[in-house]
Amino acid sequence: MADKRDYYEVLGVGKNASESEIKSAYRKLAKKYHPDMNPGDKEAEVKFKEASEAYAILSDADKRRQYDQFGHAAFEGGAGGAGGFDFSGMDMGDIFGDLFGDFFGGGRSRGRSNGPMKGQNIRTAVRINFKEACFGVEKEIDIVLKDECNSCHGSGAKAGTSPQTCSKCGGKGQVVFTQQSLFGVVRNVQSCPDCHGTGKIIKERCPDCNGSGFISKKKNIAVSIPAGIDNGQCVRIRDKGEPGINGGERGDLLVEVIVGNDPIFKRQDRDIYSTVSMTFAQAALGGDIRVKTIDGEVIYNIKPGTQTDTRVRLRGKGVPSLRNKSVRGDHYVTLVVQVPTKMNNEQKDLLKEFDKAMYGAAEESSEAAEGSEENVGSNGSKPKKKGFGKHKK
Repeated sequence: MADKRDYYEVLGVGKNASESEIKSAYRKLAKKYHPDMNPGDKEAEVKFKEASEAYAILSDADKRRQYDQFGHAAFEGGAGGAGGFDFSGMDMGDIFGDLFGDFFGGGRSRGRSNGPMKGQNIRTAVRINFKEACFGVEKEIDIVLKDECNSCHGSGAKAGTSPQTCSKCGGKGQVVFTQQSLFGVVRNVQSCPDCHGTGKIIKERCPDCNGSGFISKKKNIAVSIPAGIDNGQCVRIRDKGEPGINGGERGDLLVEVIVGNDPIFKRQDRDIYSTVSMTFAQAALGGDIRVKTIDGEVIYNIKPGTQTDTRVRLRGKGVPSLRNKSVRGDHYVTLVVQVPTKMNNEQKDLLKEFDKAMYGAAEESSEAAEGSEENVGSNGSKPKKKGFGKHKK
């Protein structure tokens, strides 16, 4: 036994590991090294058997106490199984059924419980616009829901008859069988194939619901969409999903919210971004401009000499928080100077006059200086002007 690795070391857990930690560690190793996942790999097969042996000991409280006290010597002389341990009679279906589905006999290894089970959730979607997402809105949607059949009251059996206890599983909804595996005989558990896990057999089905116990009906559901919801988020409506099984509660209705794009506003978390145009005169002189927000237009005073692409912040003009609609983000506005694309002759002349008034004096003084230099040539003649690219080195 000296060449055997410590079972805790094999599973990669400490000696104080809980039952759930030991099970979780084994599940990972079993999935990694199972022979069906590694065909022809002898090393993987050895590691799988080693992990299975370790789990067989440490998952049993009595065997674990013996192992902690005496080590591998506690199980010397055991017959069969991996490394001398006998796996016969062990119920490993809980592990392998979850991991490998039909590796050991097909279907689900865990039978569906025939106790009350909550129904499945239903998903649908609703479209809203940008401002509705910001401030919230009430919407109505049409959806097909299942209700209890009035004829059989959910039993699925024809009026005057009742479901009978399944003879194959005795009403448990599960059947147990044994199968030879690589490391011995394994007990496996799966849903009963006759009653499909319900524990009941319906001899005469209800003609109204065809034995399902439910009738599908189109219903109109009111959806309250909260302020601040973002694209892709869901609103949960309790008890509007699929009916429960065996008296279980209904599932929920999950309504995904799809927010349409807005031509002016863009959103990032709780902040809003937009762009506002201003004229050159407004940018140069300053003054009031109108800015569209989700609350309506506001007046913003820009400073003289404001440059294009300047960003300003309007505090508290963003999207409300989902948790507290009185808490809002900010609205960031990018100011852009609008350049006219079409002008008449009068406008062009005025713009030239403006340009001359702003920059003409500097150009005239420069030309005057150039002219004075030209008039004092060494030979008394006016020198020729040199064009671009004609300068001599």
